[in-house]
Amino acid sequence: MASVAVIMADPKQSEERLNHENVTLREEVNKAAMFDEIVGTSSPLQKVLSLVSKVAPTDATVLVTGETGTGKELVARAIHRRSRRSSRAFVGVNCAAIPRDLIASELFGHEKGAFTGATQRRLGRFELADGGTIFLDEVGELPPDTQVALLRVLQEREFERVGGTQSIKVDVRVIAATNRDLDAAVASGSFRSDLFYRLQVFPIQIPPLRERREDIALLVEYFIDRYSRKARKNIRRVSQETLELLQSYAWPGNIRELQNVIERSVILCETETFTIDESWLPQQPQPFHIAKPKNQIELPRRLEEQEKNMIEEALKASRGRVFGPTGAAAKLGIPRSRRWNRRLSR
Repeated sequence: MASVAVIMADPKQSEERLNHENVTLREEVNKAAMFDEIVGTSSPLQKVLSLVSKVAPTDATVLVTGETGTGKELVARAIHRRSRRSSRAFVGVNCAAIPRDLIASELFGHEKGAFTGATQRRLGRFELADGGTIFLDEVGELPPDTQVALLRVLQEREFERVGGTQSIKVDVRVIAATNRDLDAAVASGSFRSDLFYRLQVFPIQIPPLRERREDIALLVEYFIDRYSRKARKNIRRVSQETLELLQSYAWPGNIRELQNVIERSVILCETETFTIDESWLPQQPQPFHIAKPKNQIELPRRLEEQEKNMIEEALKASRGRVFGPTGAAAKLGIPRSRRWNRRLSR
């Protein structure tokens, strides 16, 4: 009888093991689809890497923020690889890609019969990540009831499967990411303030590519090498015109947009010199510096007019008094000098 009991238990164990292996395989496929390392030497990026190296050995919850395409998951994986959990699972969840009525089941699992279609028990991502790291991308999209459940996991390290009554303990490090302004979401009531503070134990803000201009040449070289090898092409150089064009573009889609442009260009490239189609980078003629006014004479005139208006407002507020603690000069933060004496007195 004992042997029969073992045989009957095996299918369920095998099913759970297969489920775990499938999730792990999907994570490895996702990982293979990304570039393998963080590329760049710019000061803003080095500050991020310094924070990564400091927080990685700890178990602190990390909130990674930044625009779409800046590499938030790449930073999360870097933290995991440098942690004591590196030999265990890294399980990623895109909270915005899962229907709101299924996100709780995806994160915490469900029991058989918990809802229509729940024909068997299913382990959630938190159980699959036990001992390792869970990465909650787009955490700002979580619905309110799931926010409550996540808060419980962060506070007590336990949860219940959907439709279950048994508390399940887990040892999981949480790294969350968002491109939303969570402060504004808290203010509007769409995101719980207590959950926000629990997530933001160690915040890391990733700079957009437009603030890492000096990294663009390195990234271009990296992606050309990657995609030319995949396409079996021999691309030896980048035209100076193309490099300047890439460095002068604002990259609203950040590194992901640059990556896509390079891959497309490599596919179309027929020579050893890499070039791109300028039409692929629309509507951003001068992103990295303030565009010069069309009429160079107008700018000083406008500035002088604004300055005059400010002075007149300050004089009005100080009832014509120029100097002294309550004078117009003090209100404007202007040191006493002949130059400003002339301007304030005119």
